[in-house]
Amino acid sequence: MTDKPTRRLVLKGAALGALAVPLRVFTAEAAAAPAADGIFGYGVASGDPTGDAVIIWTRATPPPAGGRIATPGSGLGRPVCVHWEVARDSDFRHMVKRGTVYTNASTDHTVKVDVTGLQPYTRYFYRFHAEGETSPVGRTQTAPDEAGHLHALRFGLVSCSNYTGGYFSAYRALGQRDDLDFVLHLGDYLYEYGNGADRSGPPELIGVRDHIPPTEILTLTDYRLRHALHKADPDAALAHRRHPWITIFDDHEVADNAWDSGAGNHTDATEGSFAARRRDAYRAYLEWMPFRLPEQRVVPHQGTRFFRKFTFGPLGDLSVIETRQNRSAQVNLPPFSTSGGGLIPLGVNPAADAQLADPARHLLEPEQLTWLKNNTADARPWHLIGNQVVLGPLRFPGAAVGVPPELTLINSDQWDGYQADQSALLTHLAAQASDTVVLTGDIHSSWAIDLPNSAGVEFVTPSVTSDGFYEIVRGRLPAGTPPEALVTATRVLEGALRAANPNVKFLDGVGHGYTLIDVTPERVQADYHHTPLPTSAMPNPVAVQTTTTAYLRSWQTLAGSRKVTAATGPVGARSDNPA
Repeated sequence: MTDKPTRRLVLKGAALGALAVPLRVFTAEAAAAPAADGIFGYGVASGDPTGDAVIIWTRATPPPAGGRIATPGSGLGRPVCVHWEVARDSDFRHMVKRGTVYTNASTDHTVKVDVTGLQPYTRYFYRFHAEGETSPVGRTQTAPDEAGHLHALRFGLVSCSNYTGGYFSAYRALGQRDDLDFVLHLGDYLYEYGNGADRSGPPELIGVRDHIPPTEILTLTDYRLRHALHKADPDAALAHRRHPWITIFDDHEVADNAWDSGAGNHTDATEGSFAARRRDAYRAYLEWMPFRLPEQRVVPHQGTRFFRKFTFGPLGDLSVIETRQNRSAQVNLPPFSTSGGGLIPLGVNPAADAQLADPARHLLEPEQLTWLKNNTADARPWHLIGNQVVLGPLRFPGAAVGVPPELTLINSDQWDGYQADQSALLTHLAAQASDTVVLTGDIHSSWAIDLPNSAGVEFVTPSVTSDGFYEIVRGRLPAGTPPEALVTATRVLEGALRAANPNVKFLDGVGHGYTLIDVTPERVQADYHHTPLPTSAMPNPVAVQTTTTAYLRSWQTLAGSRKVTAATGPVGARSDNPA
């Protein structure tokens, strides 16, 4: 034993003033704790793989100076020289790329390298060195994008990972898989809420799995700390270390139900400029995520261009769209919705109905919609669209959502709230020779949907942890209602929604988890992997750290069918593997 204070003790006593807790309990100090664990306490990540390049990422925390640790967002710490290496083997005997970069407090000491000149459909290993320390070894791979060569394509699909909502068992399950080309995260990677009245998630995790900062995040320091909290999570760290990720933000990376100049969860009078808040949120996102900004001049756009395209040889492509930065404000109809949109009835207010149909209102800026149409007009067999909010028309019967039964509602924050853009895109997709599969998150439940007029299909992934239909039902029924009865009530709600929407072929509002997407020339299949059903023995599976996800059910769309059909079982072995 030594009397010399360790970096972690200095952090706990001086930087955060946190309560004494076991070293590896991820509680109130979780976001900043890895800064005391050496140079590379936040691990490594990779992302945005193309056929010849991939982003590699880490944070290089400089050694403490004068007892002060450069925790995320602190602005502390001297510049650090970081050496990076990429090899074909995990022992780094067959080195293919190496280099040196510098990082400092202006980028929160994050490091992001675009490693180019790689071979397509090839697995690589990477690591960083600085100040006499070496990072964990990350595993990544380039995209199966090789002209004239048809390769397998398989990836994990996730969305909506609220830290206080539960443990990231879906990330752990993805990190344990060896058959993925990448993980596609469709938004709400983090949530802006605090630990007070705005907190969501199982009550038994209060004081165990808390947000940091403990209040709603508003500033650049806040957003950096919240990102650090997620990188500190061991399940997220595993999934980032084992696979490249393709990501795009939705609303909670800034504030709930955001639009071009505001958000449902933002008040200028008390929280300052929304434009400044969004600028800081985007900056932290680009610092802390393995995200490659596309070339800003090649494609017309408004603001910062975040939307981008990935190709997979002769098999297909993936267009990742961005639906928040330039969207028109959502339609509201008090008392149903007052800011940021929500469930509003159709046919009761002509002015609201006219707004919903107004061609001057946009979800995507017109330039991005044109780009997306052009992408889906080429000759590739499969066009995948990574999309934040549900594209297919959905109608919510009043009785199912607790309003007068004669009402039919739509969610004005989804594409249904921008009917001109929705109709234009669906009409375009229906006229194309190739097949389109839309991949969606946001709604915290699992869906398989036929799009109108044979425009394609839509697979919606469940949330990793964020409250879904089951949690909504639990909040409406008397306290103490057994979980088994809550599941039954949720199934009734699902049945009402399916009856009102014949285009919905599958809906599960109970499970959290991920979706495995597998693409072959013959079909695209979606395997849903969920957490266990809540029971009296385990009322909140996401609140149990050892919970695992398990295969539930498969749906597919066959080439040329443009319809959802049931698959006979989960996907098998890949047809080929990366070099």
